[in-house]
Amino acid sequence: MLNKDKKEEQTSDLIEKAPKPEVSNFKNVIDISANPTENMYGNYDTNRFNNFSDLGAWHGYYLPDGNSPEILGGFAGPVIIGEEYPANLAKTFNKIQIANDDTKTTYDLSKASTDFAYYPGKLVQTYELDDLTLELDLIFTSNRSALVKTNITNKTEKPLHLSLSWQGTLLNKLNDGSDTIDLKQTLESTANGVQVNFPDMREIWTFFSTKQTKYSIYHDMPVVNDVASNTYTSKAKSPITIAPNKDFATFAVESYTFTDQELQDEKANWDSYITDQDKLFKSNNTRWQGYLDKTFADAKNKNYPEYQNAAVKTVETLTTNWRSPAGAIKHDGIIPSMSYKWFIGLWSWDSWKEAVATVNFNPELAKNSVRALFDYQIQADDSVLPQDSGAIIDAIFYNKTAERGGDGGNWNERNSKPPLSAWAVWSIYEATKDKDFLKEMYPKLVNYHDWWYSNRDHNKNGIAEYGSMVSDANWKKDANDKNIKDANGNLELNDEAVIEAAAWESGMDNAVRFDQDGVGKNDPGVLVLENKDSADKVIGYSINQESVDLNAYLYAEKGFLVSMAEVLGKDDDADKYKKEAEKVQTYIEKNMYDKDTGFYYDLQINGDNSKTKLLVNRGKGTEGWIPLWANLSDKDKAASVRENMLSPNKFNTYVPFPTASKDNPRFSATEYWRGPVWLDQALFGVEALQNYGYKADATVLSKNLFNHANGLMGNEPIHENYDPLTGDGLSTRNFSWSSAAYYLMYQNTIVGDKTTSQTGIEK
Repeated sequence: MLNKDKKEEQTSDLIEKAPKPEVSNFKNVIDISANPTENMYGNYDTNRFNNFSDLGAWHGYYLPDGNSPEILGGFAGPVIIGEEYPANLAKTFNKIQIANDDTKTTYDLSKASTDFAYYPGKLVQTYELDDLTLELDLIFTSNRSALVKTNITNKTEKPLHLSLSWQGTLLNKLNDGSDTIDLKQTLESTANGVQVNFPDMREIWTFFSTKQTKYSIYHDMPVVNDVASNTYTSKAKSPITIAPNKDFATFAVESYTFTDQELQDEKANWDSYITDQDKLFKSNNTRWQGYLDKTFADAKNKNYPEYQNAAVKTVETLTTNWRSPAGAIKHDGIIPSMSYKWFIGLWSWDSWKEAVATVNFNPELAKNSVRALFDYQIQADDSVLPQDSGAIIDAIFYNKTAERGGDGGNWNERNSKPPLSAWAVWSIYEATKDKDFLKEMYPKLVNYHDWWYSNRDHNKNGIAEYGSMVSDANWKKDANDKNIKDANGNLELNDEAVIEAAAWESGMDNAVRFDQDGVGKNDPGVLVLENKDSADKVIGYSINQESVDLNAYLYAEKGFLVSMAEVLGKDDDADKYKKEAEKVQTYIEKNMYDKDTGFYYDLQINGDNSKTKLLVNRGKGTEGWIPLWANLSDKDKAASVRENMLSPNKFNTYVPFPTASKDNPRFSATEYWRGPVWLDQALFGVEALQNYGYKADATVLSKNLFNHANGLMGNEPIHENYDPLTGDGLSTRNFSWSSAAYYLMYQNTIVGDKTTSQTGIEK
């Protein structure tokens, strides 16, 4: 019998010899088959089908579902983003038809043996017929264009004489579940292809386009076009001959552009895309193989093959949700989900979470994801919110709102989001050692950190609250949506609107702890407090509770700022943040921890902090382990929090880490932040356990998060959140921060043993 050391040596040798994961190993880890229609959305305003996109393009594609003969021979869709809203342009566009000139027949692709594959970074369709094999390959070549390679192989012993044509029909309607609108697109014949022209359409809650918006198809061979209403046919001017057992390849570029300049830029590259196609396909594979190599760099990955498909799924999801600069968006970033009607924008704390994961395989995208939000950091001379200098607003979109000179409705600056940007920046620095990026971001982070204390610390005790900016959305409205004024001509504040904004600012929109009516006796509920500057001017609002997660995040941010300051040689800053952190830690440990229940809670305050109430009565939520994630809790308190986290009646549910404890009287397994498992909070919980030496617990819970989330280990998409009792996916699909959290748990907990928590301040 081999001794233990010898066994371990042989096991190590086998691991080292195991082949590394290749792009070709990961086929259809997400099911993107579809038969798209004008009826875009299924449940929860979510696209009924999953799609593929890459390089920050604003369009994407599906694979044919195999049950719809009319879409065979082309890639289903495309799905395009009308600046802020998705729509299916067609069932399929640029669909090939192949006619045999000798037999005067057209090949019926529905009779072919087919294989449809979504590999990381590439779509492939294969059709096997008696005479020929047809293969269609699609990759993205830029942030506006995709390249389609059509390869035909003659399987016979005689030449094939073929005529080729391509067809497409615009859907030209969008049904968003409540209404059907005419998109008013038109088709135009162009040199070697066709172009879809869009109208000036400014449907604020449905679809945007301008006359400059175009969808273009360009072939590498001359074609004759027949355009009739919403349908076109492009026929190759010359037939082709393929010798026995030989191949013929032809190429087409498909571009979706928003402006005349974008179109001209892409047109200038169309021929080179085709000429350089071999190099482009190889570089696409190299790029995606690089993503995988970085993801699976640790040799111990080979011990966990069952989790690799899910890990690749996270990379595919984050990359499909990558959007490049367009409209008001100045840098590349990652939207929450290309599938959800209301998520085609960039949110701040989403971006921080996505960057922490993405830097591991695409560092430049991670850096730009951070820059995209800081492009709109409020400045002291801002025309709308000068009192909020330093703040990072909630969300940005293609279109600004009217007060910013735009015509959009989704852009939101009535609140910020939890302070996790320094976490993202430090994670990027640790992965890249890019000191210039650190220098670029450090002063901006300092200004944002300071804003929390100038505008969200009602009683100026160095402990912050969630709240709201001064916003038109916070005033009471009459039946005509006009602001209501009191007898003195002052606008009347709508407390419910401010509380809503504060809950949004926390990121936990409808969490139990923000229920306006409170819970039980001696709880006045959530109240609104005015925050004023030295001139007694209202500069914002706080709610009457100091949230434990917010202040733990701020403590962690001080730790990250300490680490940055030390790298940048700013010793005075480092000392300053260490002293501030000590004060915050002391306050949280003394005032926000309940010994009887062994957990952390928000602290209710009044206007002058003369009376406080620890909100144990509102039950436990995920905010209670953020002090452990921030590395501020002492080991005894951490041990008690761990007991709560591991209790099956509290947080150790089938899918662990529900956002409200299972024994919370207002727990609801399927109601957004009142029970469903959100993967960001689960990640913080896993890392919290690791921070205090509970690696075994963290690993078991991480594996349950993977194995008990329905479909995650199969070919289903990653959901926004999950039912903690059944594992059912909830809310929207293809969700970015869930993907980011799963990526980090796979790399750092299942395979490795590290966390992303701050280490600038020692426990």
